[in-house]
Amino acid sequence: MMSAPAATPADTPSARTITVRFLTPADLPALQALEQRQWTAQQAASAQAMLQRMQAHPQLCVGAFCVTTGEALASLFMKPMSREAIEQARDWADCARIDPQADTPAPSGGSLFGISLTSVDGEAAWALIRFFWPHALQQGWRDIYLGSPMPGYRRAREQHPRLSAEHHARARRRGLPADPQLRYYHRKGFKDIVAVRAGYFPHEASLDHAAVLRGRIPWSRWSPVWRRLPLPVLQRLSGWVTALL
Repeated sequence: MMSAPAATPADTPSARTITVRFLTPADLPALQALEQRQWTAQQAASAQAMLQRMQAHPQLCVGAFCVTTGEALASLFMKPMSREAIEQARDWADCARIDPQADTPAPSGGSLFGISLTSVDGEAAWALIRFFWPHALQQGWRDIYLGSPMPGYRRAREQHPRLSAEHHARARRRGLPADPQLRYYHRKGFKDIVAVRAGYFPHEASLDHAAVLRGRIPWSRWSPVWRRLPLPVLQRLSGWVTALL
C-alpha cells in the first residue's frame, strides 16, 4: 500500500504468473474489485477517480494482473508533485487531487507522489516497482514520496498515553522503524521521514496519523545518461536497480 491507508502487502512469494503493464480504462472493473477487497468503503477509490488519474498521467498508472484469471493483484497510481507542495500539504487528499494544469511535469522530471499502492500479493506489488523503475530513470524522475499509515501507533499509545506520533514514527528497533508499516517501506527504500501528519487520512489503527516518506530512485542522479539509452537496455538493468532498494 503506498500513500493511502490500506492493508500491508504480504512479503510471501507468489505462486501465480504475473503480468505488469500501464493501466487503461478497460482495467477499471478489475481495479474496482481490488479496491473493494483491500479498502473500506470510505477509503476505496471510485472508478471515476481512477479513470481521472489514468487520463491525466497514463505513464504513471501501473497494474499487476494474474495471467490465468485476469484478476488485478496490485495497482500503483502516481502523479508529479514538487517537494514543497508535498511537505506543505495538510493531508493525503491535498496530494492526491488531480489538476491537469498544475500536475504537468517539468522537462527535467523531478518528484512523484505515490497516490496509492494497493495489493493482495507481495510479489505483485514488488513487480510494479521493478516494472516502473526503468521508465522512471528514462523520464528523469528522482524521488517518490508517499504517506504511510502507522498501524502500531494506537497500540503504542495504549501503553504510553503521552507518546507523540512524531516520536512513534522515528522510534527504532534493531536499527529499523518500530512501526511495522514504516519498517516495510524502509526495507523498500523509503527511508526518509519528511513529515508526520495528524488527520492525514482515515486509518483507525494509526489514529488517523501518517508519516510522509521519501524514497530516492537509485541511479537517478545520472538522468542525462539514462535518457540517451533505449528503454529495453534499461529494462535489462532493472534487476540491478531494484536490488539497491
